[in-house]
Amino acid sequence: MAIEVTDENFEELVLKSDKPVLVDFWAEWCGPCRMVAPVVKELAEEYGDKAVITKMDVDSNPATSVKFGIRNIPTILFFKGGEVVDKQVGAVPKTILASKLDALM
Repeated sequence: MAIEVTDENFEELVLKSDKPVLVDFWAEWCGPCRMVAPVVKELAEEYGDKAVITKMDVDSNPATSVKFGIRNIPTILFFKGGEVVDKQVGAVPKTILASKLDALM
């Protein structure tokens, strides 16, 4: 299961992680976000101890969304060492997200 991150715990769970982190910026009302949700859940199960897979509701956590310039959702940011190292905007197949994660291992 993907970890829900908030403005309050983002630094601890994402920026300070010693593993690669995927953050899915989404909203309840977003159709493409609902298409990506099961893919993110599968990645969380498959990458369990190798990467941190998270989700952030942009409506509930505006500060982090603004900080990283999230204008379209779903947007998936990939972090390594506390820095954004890759980005994917829009709904894409699982293979694309997995390959981006694999590149960070």
